[in-house]
Amino acid sequence: MATTLVAVSHTTLCAPDAAGHALAESIRPTLHGERPDVLIVFASPEFAFQPLLSALETACQPRLLVGCSSAGEFSGCSTGTASVSVMAIRTDDILFRAGLGKGLRSNPSSALDQVMPVFSGGDHPEFPYRSALVLTDALAGYVDEIIHEMTVRTGGTYQLFGGGAADDAEFHETHVFIGTEEHTDAIVVLEMLSKKPIGLGVRHGWQPSSPALRVTEALGNRLVSLNATPAVEVFAEHAHATGQTFDPADPLPFFLHNVIGIDTGDGYKLRVPLTLNDDGSISCAAEVPVGATVRIMAADVSSACEAARQASAAALAGLEGGEHAGSLLFDCAATRLRLGREFGAELDAVAATLGSDNFVGCNTYGQIARSTGQFSGFHNCTAIVCAIPR
Repeated sequence: MATTLVAVSHTTLCAPDAAGHALAESIRPTLHGERPDVLIVFASPEFAFQPLLSALETACQPRLLVGCSSAGEFSGCSTGTASVSVMAIRTDDILFRAGLGKGLRSNPSSALDQVMPVFSGGDHPEFPYRSALVLTDALAGYVDEIIHEMTVRTGGTYQLFGGGAADDAEFHETHVFIGTEEHTDAIVVLEMLSKKPIGLGVRHGWQPSSPALRVTEALGNRLVSLNATPAVEVFAEHAHATGQTFDPADPLPFFLHNVIGIDTGDGYKLRVPLTLNDDGSISCAAEVPVGATVRIMAADVSSACEAARQASAAALAGLEGGEHAGSLLFDCAATRLRLGREFGAELDAVAATLGSDNFVGCNTYGQIARSTGQFSGFHNCTAIVCAIPR
């Protein structure tokens, strides 16, 4: 009998009690009626979170519950908005611990201090494979810095994955969950100590479509100039050169198809432009460092699907020959907006590559991946697949 059981489910029922009951009934057979060790929850901000989490706690009785608000939820190829997706895991081969850090905006170092005690790998040598799911309020900022510092403090012994909580592309307020509590301006970490390798795959599928550009001025996530030229002028010139329409009064449709790629030396870390400011600067989903070499990047449906296939294949390879029990998938809210109904093709590609539709996930404001041989840190428009061994 398998030592790790993974059940996934998705519902569009809008009443918290009904949604909680339906999800519990769906996962129960896979877990043979036993309570899950952990329940991972992704929920649209259409829900009142506390009643939903209480309903899930009552119906599923997990030992731990974590999750976040999202901008699109899916379980296998079943997907939607204004919905809830869950993964339930029962296992003898993985130890789970969850922690919360609050007050990210005002004191990110303190928030990190609060959550670091969750990392207990040194106390459990019999579980040598160390991973952690990281879910954060990306609107609070500091994600790159926190992931870097988390890696330093754990001696690089953990692979980190996850994403920024979302709110259906409103960019107003996002939440992370622990137990029956919802928190904004906070970070939640789920430690996963395993007897078997856990696979992680990271791909984005975007290719350069502009010459190399130097970031000559930036303030946090606000890109001011490239090659000493106002950012808005650079994007307008790129639109003209590539035969696209750039409307300063409504720039997001152009931005979703023309993101910024930061040259890392072995690939590109993506940043999504979100808004055009009155001074000609462009606010992005995360920081673009001054002095970085960047290009404007392009992608289409086929490249997004190919990236999802490659991320899934890499995650399976990371199991090192072990059987696949289920997977978590994180992709960008911008990807869902850009692809529209064709986002389902990406989910089909994941299912075909995994050989299973036993995966669950959501669309996030940025994706987290840090592991040996992978892109490191905080990403946009990138598919992250975590494969859990049977």
